[in-house]
Amino acid sequence: MNNTTQRLENIKKLQAKRWDNEEEHWDEINELLIKELDEILLIEPENTVALVDLGTIYSDLGENEQAIYYLKQALKLGSEDKNLYINIAIVMVDMGMHAEEFHEYLEIAEDKEEDPLTFKAYFDPQSY
Repeated sequence: MNNTTQRLENIKKLQAKRWDNEEEHWDEINELLIKELDEILLIEPENTVALVDLGTIYSDLGENEQAIYYLKQALKLGSEDKNLYINIAIVMVDMGMHAEEFHEYLEIAEDKEEDPLTFKAYFDPQSY
């Protein structure tokens, strides 16, 4: 296992803890996650897992322009990750786009597999 893979595994574990400690350590954990992913991308700018995860964190922070930027970068680089397509759709919903604009991403996601090192953006269907 290489160093980047280990770092991405640690990021995924820390991301899960972020939701457990939402009130108390939310900002600190998000800052740490962003810093780690930025460092990975400095070394490996075409690491699609890091791009998907960074886009997901920005989505969870409500920073949709940043989120869609990183997610679309992963898409341009050829990522086939199920979470990528789902997260693009979630960001598009959050941006107020019409169903036909994001529906194609959900349809594509149906035939994809989830990369074990990426995660889904938070989505609350009750809020729409």
